Amino acid sequence: MTALPKTLGLLAGASLFVFVPFLFVPAASAQDHSHHAPTDPHAGHDMPSNSPLGPWPLTRDASGTAWQPDMSTHGGLHGQSGDWSLMGHAVLNLVHSAQSGPRGDDQTFVAGMLMGAARREFDDGTTLNLRAMVSPDPLMGKRGYPLLLAAGETADGVRPLLDRQHPHDFLMELSASYSWRLSDRDSLYVYAGLPGEPAFGPPAFMHRMSAMDSPEAPITHHWLDSTHIVFGVTTVGWARDRFKIEASAFKGQEPDQHRWDIDTPRLDSWSVRASWNPTAEWSLQASYADAQAPEQLEPDEDETKLSASAIHTRRFGADGWWSTTLAFGRKTNDHDESKDAWLLETAVKPNADWTVFARAERIETDELLPGAHGGHGDLFTVSKAAVGVIRDWWVSSSAIFGLGGLYAVNRVPEGLAAVYGGDPDGGMVFVRLKIG
Repeated sequence: MTALPKTLGLLAGASLFVFVPFLFVPAASAQDHSHHAPTDPHAGHDMPSNSPLGPWPLTRDASGTAWQPDMSTHGGLHGQSGDWSLMGHAVLNLVHSAQSGPRGDDQTFVAGMLMGAARREFDDGTTLNLRAMVSPDPLMGKRGYPLLLAAGETADGVRPLLDRQHPHDFLMELSASYSWRLSDRDSLYVYAGLPGEPAFGPPAFMHRMSAMDSPEAPITHHWLDSTHIVFGVTTVGWARDRFKIEASAFKGQEPDQHRWDIDTPRLDSWSVRASWNPTAEWSLQASYADAQAPEQLEPDEDETKLSASAIHTRRFGADGWWSTTLAFGRKTNDHDESKDAWLLETAVKPNADWTVFARAERIETDELLPGAHGGHGDLFTVSKAAVGVIRDWWVSSSAIFGLGGLYAVNRVPEGLAAVYGGDPDGGMVFVRLKIG
């Protein structure tokens, strides 16, 4: 899509999919279930208590078909329209990023997501679920926002983005799933998206409880969850109680620099993921992906990925929770060159008003000093640590306004010290509106 009318048509169509169903829900049946006490996470007659994919709690579902601990929270505005159960959710951030050093920059931008879902259960035990998610990220510009040590994708189709986080596409998900209840313990499901998320890695960072309150993308993003937006994905999965195995065919190349359009779909890559929730507080996964030409600027370079993660979430008090994620990722190219990444992040919400979050990361990267003709350069190990806080105020029964900030320190080796001016730091201040 290149013309303005086509872009506006896409915007209008996705927005209608997300929000119009709520215009037809009677006021009495549109309920907010985003802040129920943890002792009753599925309260409300209009909110299904089980996942649309199988006989497990709705709180276990995260992004795509990924799992999180059963003790996770579940937000959203829920309602009923005929045979359809509806859900809507929105998070919008206005952020100012200030990154120091010669490669740093300052910028104010808008980020976030708006999501809607419609679900119908049939008499034969099958369930159809439709989901759409859009983002205002393209409004920040093709170069995204300044974030030291981040690399990947491109703003112009010619040069890679360095020390900047790329914007997500406007259309983040447009998916459908259909599940069959095989027994009280077993289910089989298919999931398809244009775009969608294949079966790889932990839940995407903006959907992890340990990360969702931070406006800053992790620098491990391209090791762990950059496949959360691919233009073409199909997944088949089987789950039994607390164990699940699934496989996907998907488009290996990440989205191009045109953030308002729909990329040409392909199914040229594959992945497999095993997930296990041994208790209500834990969620474990291991996954593998074989991706064709994931980087647009390197169309002849394929890549395999390996990921493993553990998420622990516990609830306490009326509104309190604490969630922690430990994750490992490895990327290996056609020349058997491997690059590893580690992530440890945590967030604690002692009450309804405050959330404190922190993240530590370490990556091996050859993208920070490009080689000849824009190719990869020398391999360096860099690390980053950040801590932040947000204060929330309920402005209505379904809307929360928040004010927050974070501070980050970056560590680079001697070979990068000159271009970064030593070990630079950075920070963000932000305001947030959450609906549902």
